[in-house]
Amino acid sequence: MANEKKIDCVILGLLSHEELTGYEIKKRMDTTLKYFWSASYGSIYPALNDLVNRGLATKREDVESKRKKLIYTITEDGQSYLKKWLTLPIEKDELRYETLLKLFFGNEKGEKQAIIHIEAFEKKIKNELPYLLNAKTILSNSQNDDSTHKYYLLTVEFGIKTYQTYLEWCQEAKKILMGG
Repeated sequence: MANEKKIDCVILGLLSHEELTGYEIKKRMDTTLKYFWSASYGSIYPALNDLVNRGLATKREDVESKRKKLIYTITEDGQSYLKKWLTLPIEKDELRYETLLKLFFGNEKGEKQAIIHIEAFEKKIKNELPYLLNAKTILSNSQNDDSTHKYYLLTVEFGIKTYQTYLEWCQEAKKILMGG
């Protein structure tokens, strides 16, 4: 299991909750998981084929669909694989923001350009934060006894605190760059 691909585990995790098409998996990546994980169709579909070939997932054609959608389901072996992966130590947590990269080298263009990048980052965070706050409200008010909700809530709480800190940093950074 040393060389497992994270995309495999992400897909198996999503399939552990429900059957999904490749399109639906991508949609979950672009909405629910976008705050801490992403993937392209170009990585999702090959991973799905590999999971099926390894017996960790199955696929079937949706006969009720006009477009012949393929629906993927996790297998017992897939469940075991996912559970084993969840016990392994974290290999790497990383933060990669192009905003910070450009700011790091900002001396080449100066304060004005750096502020433009910071303000764009700030706008992005301000636009996304309400989704996290709404998710927190929904999860907090859910009467669902499914313990999965508390794990979702933990990731949402992390996102909220992180985004609030980002907004504080944006204000401080702009103040420093403006000489204040």
